This record gives sequence, structure tokens and C-alpha cells, in this order.
Amino acid sequence: QVQLVAPGGGLVQPGGSLRLSCAASGHRFSDSTMGWYRQAPGKERELVATITSDYGLMYADSVKGRFTISRDNVKNTVYLQMSTLKPEDTAVYYCNSKWRIYNYWGQGTQVTVSS
Repeated sequence: QVQLVAPGGGLVQPGGSLRLSCAASGHRFSDSTMGWYRQAPGKERELVATITSDYGLMYADSVKGRFTISRDNVKNTVYLQMSTLKPEDTAVYYCNSKWRIYNYWGQGTQVTVSS
């Protein structure tokens, strides 16, 4: 059974930093494209960043230069380092794993950027 567990959201002030992590189990982590998506209230879920099995990176324009995605294939974990956070970054963040036809989601973690 595939599990993506992503604790670690929280409340942070504007301009602050936060790191999300997502631990995966039960699937071919090293072969998978891992990603982070987010969904703000009243909006559709959107791509934040992805990292492929060969470490290719993609970022949404809104987070370029502020967020960094990385992966550790030994720990089966993907990270999202978020810096210079803005109130508009407030959302539920979801971890995602894609391999061939398989597409898995974590449970989501709330990130709130507010003073």
C-alpha cells in the first residue's frame, strides 16, 4: 500500500521560511516524479514544484526563486523548502507521486502565512 505522509505545515509570518517533507512508502520512489501542489480556499489545486527521477526540476512562476524542491532517495522523502513566504502562499499543500499510470496523493498539510 502506497503512503505519502507529509506532516510539518503550520503558521509562519510573511517573509519567513518553512520546510515541508513527505515520506513515501510502498512504491518505486526513486523511479517516480515527486511533486508538491497546493490548493487555496476557493481555488483549484495548482502545481507548485516537481522533481523527476533524474532530478529535473520545474516550478510554478509564482514560487520561482523562493521555493526549492529536493529529494532523498535513501530516505524516500521529498522536501519543499519555502522562503520569503507571502500571504498568497497560504494553502493546503499536497505531496504527489507519479510513476507510469500510477498517481498518488498525500493527505495535505496546511500552510498559513500571516502576521
